[in-house]
Amino acid sequence: MHVLVTGGAGFIGSHIADACVQRGWRVSIIDDLSTGQRSNVNPAAEFHEADLRDPATMRLIAKLHPDVIDHQAAQVDLRKSVDDPAGDAEINIVASIRLLQAAVDNGVERFIFASSGGAAYGEPLFTPQTEEHPLNPMSPYGCAKVAVEYYMSAFRQVHGISTVALRYANVYGPRQSALGEAGVIAIFADRMSRGEPVIINGDGEQTRDFVYVGDVVAANIAAIERAGLQGAFNVGTGIETSINEIHRLIAQALGVDELPRRGPAKAGEQRRSVLRPSALQPVPVRLADGLAFIATGSEARRQR
Repeated sequence: MHVLVTGGAGFIGSHIADACVQRGWRVSIIDDLSTGQRSNVNPAAEFHEADLRDPATMRLIAKLHPDVIDHQAAQVDLRKSVDDPAGDAEINIVASIRLLQAAVDNGVERFIFASSGGAAYGEPLFTPQTEEHPLNPMSPYGCAKVAVEYYMSAFRQVHGISTVALRYANVYGPRQSALGEAGVIAIFADRMSRGEPVIINGDGEQTRDFVYVGDVVAANIAAIERAGLQGAFNVGTGIETSINEIHRLIAQALGVDELPRRGPAKAGEQRRSVLRPSALQPVPVRLADGLAFIATGSEARRQR
């Protein structure tokens, strides 16, 4: 098995690449290192620093000729997508379409895509949100995820390529960046460990479904291994957790007593988001267990 992981130097992609290497598969990684880290790359993987918007990268895929493309590379900052929707579309839609075409042109057997449950479904009409929930994205980022899913469906019908969209909830875990708007757990943990104030926008009672990166990896591996799998699948826990509760749990893990500061609510932010787990997942990791890495990482920073 030869698996190409785009974004394989990033948070989620690097964990997927590690799991593929552990299974003895050949792993190639494409990442432009705009947000990924070279230190995340598994030494047993073949690494290529390249931008998916560059035509030369599509020629590279022809040379690599993978069996599976696991497409994790993306512009993941929702606020950036609002500020520059055309730029977001160039990365998250156009580059993905070119990658799909390269997959078809080079006989790739399966194309797996990192989609988004919360961003694609929008404000829930019912909870937990299933794969049958209407798609109602509230941001250009969410629109891009939905658009690529439709392109995947069209490519599947026209060209016969196997395509799977994994609709992630809010993913957290080791290697997640504390930079930018994405990753509230990483941001809170980083600021608390540095003794810096934490800002919660709005009343903090907005809820999200926080899924551990190990569960996301398990879903990707299942999508790679299960022959004939097609369509969209949630990757979540079915449990809502408020931002206030996230702050409390991280503060408890780090022994921090300082209360958060309050900022203005973000315009257009979803109030609730929670996904029903799909059959691709094992029993989801409990949030309290998944957050254990925070205290370990904080201790390592103190020792340095």
